[in-house]
Amino acid sequence: MLKKRLGRTGLEVSQLGYGSMGLRGPRTWGVRVVSDEAADRFLNLVLDSGINFIDTAPDYGITEQRIGQFIGQRRSEYFLATKCGCAPIQHADHLETRHTWSQDVITRNLESSLHQLQTDHLDILQFHGGDADSLQRNGLIDLLLNFKSQGLIRFMGVSSSLPELPGMIALNVFDTFQIPYSCLAPEHHDLITQAAETGAGIIIRGGIAQGGPDAEIQRPALNDVWTRARLDEVLPTGMKRAELVLRYTLTHPCCHTTIVGTCNPEHLSENLAAAAAGPLSQDLYDEVRKRVARLLRDA
Repeated sequence: MLKKRLGRTGLEVSQLGYGSMGLRGPRTWGVRVVSDEAADRFLNLVLDSGINFIDTAPDYGITEQRIGQFIGQRRSEYFLATKCGCAPIQHADHLETRHTWSQDVITRNLESSLHQLQTDHLDILQFHGGDADSLQRNGLIDLLLNFKSQGLIRFMGVSSSLPELPGMIALNVFDTFQIPYSCLAPEHHDLITQAAETGAGIIIRGGIAQGGPDAEIQRPALNDVWTRARLDEVLPTGMKRAELVLRYTLTHPCCHTTIVGTCNPEHLSENLAAAAAGPLSQDLYDEVRKRVARLLRDA
């Protein structure tokens, strides 16, 4: 597994990371439910496959609990990133996610995450959204710096996107940025570079575009970009669409790791093979980028 340095954190992270939202369990959202037994097997398979970066959040149902229960004893084998500002409400049949930017909520998030994940520290604690003004006004950046000084967290990050991302970058305080990006949703391409230029580590989410046009659960908007950009015309013989999408993401020079969520061992194997195949050729990368940019410009 290729590893890259996660910016100024110095952490050597696998270029393919694991996004754990799919382990959220029942009474949350969506149609997929993973049993405890399957979650146990899959989390250990992730580590056995060489992935050493796991992203989670208190918003993801029982995911943190499952990580702690099933691979807590292997804590030295992976870097752990979770989030804060999360104030989810569990209803009888679904989980309502909401974010609250107060010191009380964030302190409770940290305490709960450490307990659920069965660890004495987090490698990265990320604000789950928010805006630069609110984080500063409510003293939340200073709060995370205090956690850092206590050794409860090693680094401070943020999961952000437009329109708030430029303001977050301008603060110049974050060790990591988690940003959505793929060839089918490339609007953050230049902002990823700007964030990396601050010295921060870059974590890409959505880097496989939920599986692309061949996904089990279809995303019509993403499929439409693929079709209208006529990307099948440039898809190399023998390469699956999802492989092209993932390798395109990995080709971005500032992508240090991309967190891909799956609970399917076959899909994990395919993702690992795609990552091992390395970046796309420059010609193919440029052609895909040009076609999608033209499409979005003319839309």
